[in-house]
This record gives sequence, C-alpha cells and structure tokens, in this order.
Amino acid sequence: MSTPGSSTSTGSSSGASSGASRSPHRRARAREAALARAVEDGLLGPRSPLVGLLDVDGVLAAVGALNEAFEGPAPVHHTFAAKACGLVPVLRLLADAGMGCEVASPGELEQALAAGFTYDRLVFDSPAKTVEELEFALARGIAINLDNFQELARVDRLLTGREAAGPIGLRVNPQVGAGAIGAMSTATATSKFGIALRDPGAVDAVIDAFAHRPWLNRLHAHVGSQGCPLPLIAEGVRAAYELAERLNAELGRAQITGLDIGGGLPVNFDDEDDRPTYADHVTELRRAAPGLFDGRYTLVTEFGRSLLAKSGTIATVVEYTKSAGGRRIAVTHAGAQVATRTVFMPDAWPLRVGVFDAGGRPKRGPAEVVDIAGPCCFAGDLTATARELPAVEPGDVVALYDTGAYYFSSHFSYNSLPRPAVYGYRTDPGGRVRFALAREAQSVRDVVEESGLSQADALVALRARQHRTGA
Repeated sequence: MSTPGSSTSTGSSSGASSGASRSPHRRARAREAALARAVEDGLLGPRSPLVGLLDVDGVLAAVGALNEAFEGPAPVHHTFAAKACGLVPVLRLLADAGMGCEVASPGELEQALAAGFTYDRLVFDSPAKTVEELEFALARGIAINLDNFQELARVDRLLTGREAAGPIGLRVNPQVGAGAIGAMSTATATSKFGIALRDPGAVDAVIDAFAHRPWLNRLHAHVGSQGCPLPLIAEGVRAAYELAERLNAELGRAQITGLDIGGGLPVNFDDEDDRPTYADHVTELRRAAPGLFDGRYTLVTEFGRSLLAKSGTIATVVEYTKSAGGRRIAVTHAGAQVATRTVFMPDAWPLRVGVFDAGGRPKRGPAEVVDIAGPCCFAGDLTATARELPAVEPGDVVALYDTGAYYFSSHFSYNSLPRPAVYGYRTDPGGRVRFALAREAQSVRDVVEESGLSQADALVALRARQHRTGA
C-alpha cells in the first residue's frame, strides 16, 4: 500500500492506453476502482475528508477524440482553456499530449509557461489586457485576440517601428443570441466581449481596421459554452467566416489567415454518456460553413470543460446525517467552496451523485430522498437536493461526478475552507490503480498565512500611530 501523497500504489498502469477510458462504461469502472483505492490508501477518509480525482486516461481520450474530429485539410491549433483547470500538472499533461493553451489573465499565462507551453502554442484572450501584458505578448510572439477598438489603438502605439512577432486577431461578437445559461452566453446583443457586428457601422469599422493594419490576420468569435446548442455555436462561427471571406475579397488579399472559433462544446451532466461529441460539433460546423475546412484558414479552438469534466470526481466523507421537516440530510465536506456554481445556480449546474460505503464500495439497497449538504455556513450550501439515493450514513463517501473542469481549481474561500488535494489516476485492465499527486491539500496554517498573518499587527500599529500624533 502506498502512503497518502505517494505517486504509486499496488499494481501497474503499464497496460493502460490513452483510450482506456474512452467508453462511458470503462470510465465508470475506473472511477469506482479509484474511489476504493483512494479510501484504502488513506487519500480519502476521516483525516482527509475531501479530495479531487482526475482520470488521466479519460482526459487523453478526450484529446484524441478532439484531434480525430477535426482531421482534414485545414490546419488546426487546438488550445486548452486554462480557466477550466489551472493546475500546472494538468496543463503539463495537455501540453505533452500536443495541445496549446488559451489564457485569459497574467496568472493563467504564468501557469501555462510553467507547464511547458512555448510562446507559439499560446493564445492570450482577455477583455482587460494592460499595456504591460500586451507588450509581453507582442514581444514574444504570443497570439493575441484584441477585444475592442481602444485596445487596437493601444497595439498601434506599441508596434510603432516594428513588426508583429505573432498572430494578432480581432474578437467579434456575432450577436446570435443566448443559450440556456445567460452567464455562459457571450454572443448576446449586449455581451461585454468583442466588437458587436450587428451594431450600426460595426462591420465597416472592422473592415477599415484590417485595411489599415496588415499585421491583423485573424478573426475570433466565441458564442458561449454550457447551455449553448451546437446550431447556435455554428451560427456564430459562420458569421466570423463570412466576415473573413468578405474582408479578404474587399482588400484583394488573403489578409485573414486564421479563424479562432473558440470552444464551448456543452457537457452532458445528466448521465455517463459523452454527448454531444466533437464529431457532432464538426458536423454542425461543416453544415453551417463548408468552406471553413478547405484549408485556406488555420483554425484555432479553445475547448476547456468538454476535455476534462467527465474525467473528474469530487469525493467527500459524510460527517453527519439528520432529518429536518421530513427530509433526510447528509452533511459532507464538499460544498460551495468546490462546487460554487452548482450551489448558487443548481438548476443550471446540477451534478450526478454517487454513494459509497466507508470502504469506497458502491452502496446498494432501497433509495431514500436526501439532500447532500456542504460545510459552508449558509442554508443554501447544498450540492444536491431531494435526490433518491441509497441510504446514506456517517462515514460513507459521496461522489460528485463530472467535476474535472472548474471544480478543482476555481476554489471559493468561503469560511476560509482549505483547498483539497487533487490526484490524477490511471487504471490497468485488471482495475488496479496508480495515483499521482497533482496538488497538495492546503493546510489550515496555509489558509491563515494567506489571510495576512505576516501583517497581523499592521492595522493596530496604524491606529497607535494616529493616537500618538493626535490625528
């Protein structure tokens, strides 16, 4: 048996391939084996009541499916949206698998560089890039998507007297409408992102911008992510493609050589199946804009959630069970701090839940209606409400499925709850599991230090100085 935090456990993963978790059935079996092994190894239990588990083979299978779907004459640069899981070991895994990385902040940029992405494999997006950030990217040939005309003018000044070292694109908002989740829809009439193409004079202004800047050579459009149906996403991509065609025709040259079509493939959170697939997405894109794939444009993608979500599990120990108003409640250590969107927007972000016994084995038997509660000190801290699940008891394990994207790295520090450890795992055909630590658990001491411990006396000293001076 390995000790907690060890990179190995009994058994070898040498038989596992990148496609080992391609089927939903195989992925579910691997997850069950990993949960049981995590309990046995002490990675999950009374002293470590919360942990994140990531199926490495599932991630690699998703990368493989993405590459396969886009095979064809058009050159494609697939980037991973770092915001979906900004953990350096996860980014390193994706870099090793041949992905690029899309970053939207200085922190994500530094994480990507630390993970081994070279400058030419990065795409820098953000609606609020500073002069310093722009200069950094321009000097190193990092691809940039500019958000607005003011940012475009800023780059004009920065490029005075020199050539652009990398691709520079302009983000446009095709204004094709919203999906089911407004907050995830970025192509609405009033979206904060990009240049709104249906506003009066916008298209002419975009064409003029390209006409006077030969170094502008990409268009970027992203309709949204979860809740956006494939036809809506394809409609937005078609608008960008048609604008590129018009612009190149009017300028009389192939100035736009690349189209960044974003990501946003929605994830199925209802059951184990992968749907829609990347192949479904490409089929819809080909229907909407057949010329997109003929090889005249380099395509850039920015998928995030769809590459990781189905391969992740948040597992937590049940601390107590109780009843209130006839409703059973299981109190766990996983709440808003790790499942923020699910807790605050449960209808938009519901999660599947599994119940395991104290040994990490799936529980069977008659179902009961139960709420799964977290540890945060507010009444709405529930990760699941009124679910029919096998009877839950203290010491059992509750698993929140499909949490590989955002849930591991977008921690909400409510109640100063520490970030949990995250482990990657692989399983061989015999079900034997091997773990690797991707992020250490944050200690309570770490939380205290992060909260300003080294400046503990600063405000008292400030008050004392004012008192002495009579101010």
